[in-house]
Amino acid sequence: MEKKAFEKLYETYYMRVYSYVMTLSGRQYLAEEITQETFYKALTTSNAFRGDSNAMTWLCAIAKNIFFDEMRRQSKNIETAPDENTDSGTNIEREIEDKDASRRIHQALYKLENPYRKVFELRIFGELSFREIGSVCGKTENWARVTYHRAKLKLQERMNVHENKL
Repeated sequence: MEKKAFEKLYETYYMRVYSYVMTLSGRQYLAEEITQETFYKALTTSNAFRGDSNAMTWLCAIAKNIFFDEMRRQSKNIETAPDENTDSGTNIEREIEDKDASRRIHQALYKLENPYRKVFELRIFGELSFREIGSVCGKTENWARVTYHRAKLKLQERMNVHENKL
């Protein structure tokens, strides 16, 4: 990839990729590291970009894979290294509840059929506009809005059903 083309890609998408990773991780330093690694990987593997999707979707896919790799690495290290940032049990219940809620949301999202899951992920995690989502999916902006709204309703319904079972 040419230097100028990469600089334009970086300037155009850095904040959006960072926001996406921040949504995934919830930690600023980790989001910064993963975002930097995403652009490095994009630069070094730009010949792998086939152009089947837009650049934002490609970059978010790279970032997501790096994030999950990092989570796997960290989960292996948790057993060997105690967490120095936890206060002696003050927020443990809250963290467990948040992790459980996050897990349930991701499970419901994973079970959501396409195109609802794809549109929801592009909107929430990719922070794409409805126009961009429509373009990525080869549909209209209005289709993206309606599909996103239906996806939200389906997720809410599934979350409510899950909570009622508890």
